[in-house]
Parts: sequence; structure tokens; C-alpha cells
Amino acid sequence: MKTLDDYLNQLASSAPTPGGGSAACLVAAQGAALVAMVARICVESKAFAPWRDWFAERIENAERLRAALSEARLRDEEAYGEVVAAMALPKGSPDQARERSERLQRALAHAAAEPLRAAELAMRTLDEARLLLEHPNPHLLSDVGCAGEFAAAGLAAAAYNVRVNHRYLRDELLVARQRVALERLEARARDGIVALRAEIVERGR
Repeated sequence: MKTLDDYLNQLASSAPTPGGGSAACLVAAQGAALVAMVARICVESKAFAPWRDWFAERIENAERLRAALSEARLRDEEAYGEVVAAMALPKGSPDQARERSERLQRALAHAAAEPLRAAELAMRTLDEARLLLEHPNPHLLSDVGCAGEFAAAGLAAAAYNVRVNHRYLRDELLVARQRVALERLEARARDGIVALRAEIVERGR
């Protein structure tokens, strides 16, 4: 991705990638970037000197998550590209049909696993945003709120991309395991974003 505009132009095009899973990663990565921004401002503030090491840890975690989500974006695009390539295979003969089906199932499993991993990263980003409220900077509450909202939105968007692949996967055990993991993440995210919103509203009064 050369620039954000380049990416958005590509996203808006008729090309199969990038798509929703890729965009979900980008949204969550912005949440991680905001966590890092808030923590950096606090590290440089004398008012937060007693917690400088703690904020430095927040920066380190947020930057790690941002890098992981940026990588997850590319992995998601690659995974969906594999689905598109598998669907384009010929299926005229029985052997061709079998090869196409097997390759498509492998690609779908990969395409479901990648957004599930992105959802996990987004959940960790939401956790980091909530941690910032342990030592809140009243001037940056809106930024913390945005970080949490972006993380939660990224997770919700990633979840759509997990489930759409489940519709075509024949491995019922894999689907069941992923569904349980995803539903746990969604429940945590719902609780987490509600708590973050409530605390920011309370502190902003």
C-alpha cells in the first residue's frame, strides 16, 4: 500500500482484493495507532511521569499490534486470492472437479482462519485501549474512545468474513471450533466496548 488514497481507490475498484477482511484489519490497525499516540503523549508529559514505564509498555504493545494487523491485512488479501484462484480452476473432468473442490476447501479454510486471527488482534487492541483509562489523560478521552471503537468495529467486520467462508466449508469440526472462538471474542468485545463507552462518558462529565 503506497498511500491510504491508493488503498481506498483499490478497495473501491471491481478487483476481488482488497475486500472487507482487509479493510477490517486496517480499521483495527488505526485503533492500535491511536493507543500508541495517546501513550506517547503521556510518556512525554510531566503529569504522567510516575507511570512512564507503564505507558512505554502500552506503546510497545500497541505498535506490535499495529504491525500484526498490517500483516494480517496482507494475509487476508492473499487468502481470498487463493479462493478466487481455486474457483477459476476448470472442473470438466471428474479429476479436475475433485482437484478444484479440494483446493477450494483448503482455500476457504485459510480464508476463514485469517479474519479470525485478525479478530483476535482487534480484541487485544480493544483491551489496550481500555487499559489507557487506568491512568486517563482527560484531554485524550475522545482518542481513547476512537481507538476502542475502531478495534471493536474491526473485530465485528472480521467476524463477517469468518462466517461467509463457513457457509461453504465442509469441515464441520473446523467450523464448530472457529465459531466457538469467534463467539467468545464477540462477547468479550461487546462487554469491552460498552464498559469503555460508559467510563469515558463518566470521566468526561
